[in-house]
Amino acid sequence: MEEKGLVIIYTGEGKGKTTAALGLVLRAVGYKKKCLIVQFGKAWFTGELVGIKKLGPGVKIIQGGKGFLDILGSKVPLSIHKKAAQETYTLLSKEIMSGKWDIIVADEIVGAVASKILPLTQLLQLIDQKPQQLDLVLTGHQAPMQLIKKADLVTEMREVRHPFKKGLIAKKGIDF
Repeated sequence: MEEKGLVIIYTGEGKGKTTAALGLVLRAVGYKKKCLIVQFGKAWFTGELVGIKKLGPGVKIIQGGKGFLDILGSKVPLSIHKKAAQETYTLLSKEIMSGKWDIIVADEIVGAVASKILPLTQLLQLIDQKPQQLDLVLTGHQAPMQLIKKADLVTEMREVRHPFKKGLIAKKGIDF
C-alpha cells in the first residue's frame, strides 16, 4: 500500500520557511526520494541554486518569477508579476501531474496567493488533483485559512528578533 502524500505548509512572518522546506528536501534525498523545488518570485542568485545541484540528479530547482512584488524598490508592473506567476504555476502543475517526483516544494507560492498574483482557487484545485502519494510542500507569508484547512501539517514561523531591524542586511549563506 502506497503512503499518503502530505500537504505541508510553512508560513508566517518569521524567517525560515524556505530553509525548513530545503531541510526537508535534504532529509528526503538521504532516502533516495526524487525532489523538485519550484520557486515563485525568486529571480536572483541564492546559495540553494548551487547547493541543490550538489545533492545529485534526484533533486532539481527551478526559479520562476520577476522578483518579489514591491520589494527593494522593484519597478516591475503587477501585470508582469501575474504573468510570471501563472507561467510558473503552469510548470508546477505539469510537474505535479508528471509522476516523476516524490516531493515537490512550491516555494513562495503562498506569498504569491497572498499578494493576489496567483488565485487561491488554482492552488486549492492543484492540491485536490495532486497524485495521492506525492508530498507537496508550500511556503510563503500569510497562508489563508482555506489553504490551512487543506493541509496535513502547518508550521507558522514567528519573528522574535531579526537583525534587519538593527540595519543589518541579508547575509549570504544565511538569508540567501
